[in-house]
Amino acid sequence: MPYDGRMDPAPSRPAAVSVSIASQYFLFFGVMGLYLPYFNLYCYHLGFSGLDIGVLSALRAVSMVVFPLLWGVAADRTHRRRPIYILCHMASTCIWAGFLFTEDFTAMALITVAYGVFYAPIISFLEAFSMDMLGRDKSSYGRVRVWGSLSFIGVVLSAGPVIDAFSARVILPAILAGSLLHALVSFGVPAAPAPRPVALGRGAGDLLRRQPLAFILCAFLMLVSHGAYYGFFSIHLEQLGYSKSFIGAAWALASVAEIGVMLASRRLFQRLSLEATLTISFAAAVLRWGIMGAAGTPGWILCAQLLHAATYGAFHMASILYIDRMAPENAKTTGQAVNNALTYGLGLMVGFFLNGYLYERIGSAGLFSLSAFIALAGGLLFAGFQAAARRG
Repeated sequence: MPYDGRMDPAPSRPAAVSVSIASQYFLFFGVMGLYLPYFNLYCYHLGFSGLDIGVLSALRAVSMVVFPLLWGVAADRTHRRRPIYILCHMASTCIWAGFLFTEDFTAMALITVAYGVFYAPIISFLEAFSMDMLGRDKSSYGRVRVWGSLSFIGVVLSAGPVIDAFSARVILPAILAGSLLHALVSFGVPAAPAPRPVALGRGAGDLLRRQPLAFILCAFLMLVSHGAYYGFFSIHLEQLGYSKSFIGAAWALASVAEIGVMLASRRLFQRLSLEATLTISFAAAVLRWGIMGAAGTPGWILCAQLLHAATYGAFHMASILYIDRMAPENAKTTGQAVNNALTYGLGLMVGFFLNGYLYERIGSAGLFSLSAFIALAGGLLFAGFQAAARRG
């Protein structure tokens, strides 16, 4: 069954609005291309333990649980999404500058928490802006989101050789510069249209029904399984003897695969339902983490990275559309915030804590093997919920 999301009667948005949203993804994931592969590696070179690194990553993820929900509800109730979005950009950029002045773990932990208060809601707001902009053509979401992947590739490929030549310390001012540019560009985001009048209580109620809750539980497990990848993949490769350039290339290859599926998003969802896409993504995650845990040769590592097309690209798009389909008109920002909070927030937080605790006990290869079993549990639960829904 093809994608059957609710059709939005809003007219098509001007090309300038599409460019504005695409530029937000471009800058957001460009900065992410510095942070994800290299910030934990920077902490590793400061002499932080695996648990320390896991705690810092988890603190950032904790903020993704609480603050997107608070900011999202505030935006939906006050209809001030755009001003709040700009505020969060400006404040998080200023707070990030604090990392330039300390290498102390406690100070870095405090900065991470303060930064997360304002950084956390940015992506859920951006997803809500995208759904507004796409209107009735939501299945082509990947064509806008792909600009983030292109930026991520460019950054990780260029940053690897620079870090090899200098040190991982260069990522701190680089992230600050990218964040400042994004904060300035955020002023170009269009205001959201006024929502159709719907009772405020209905928004929360619709998001607490069995179907969205079942999906969020399974997606939570999917993101827990990604904790080893986002927290320890670069460290895993360095311990296997690979250079920063190879590490950057491995991250970039994953984004290349992601780009392919995003460019084909419309065709993908014309042929597969959201439920089928999510099931395939869980299966791909089991295979990907299993390969990472068992193999250390360049060929197998790069092959596993190609599965990012399904484990992140297809899974992420289907998740955004799935939540948008279930959220009422007056709770679109809240719906995306709930999804991000309980999956990318709580799921990654648990994944980071778990992997940080286990890293020095079972090693990075063991972490990936454990991740395969967690993804398998999520996939089996999702398949079970879908079977029960069909019977009921």
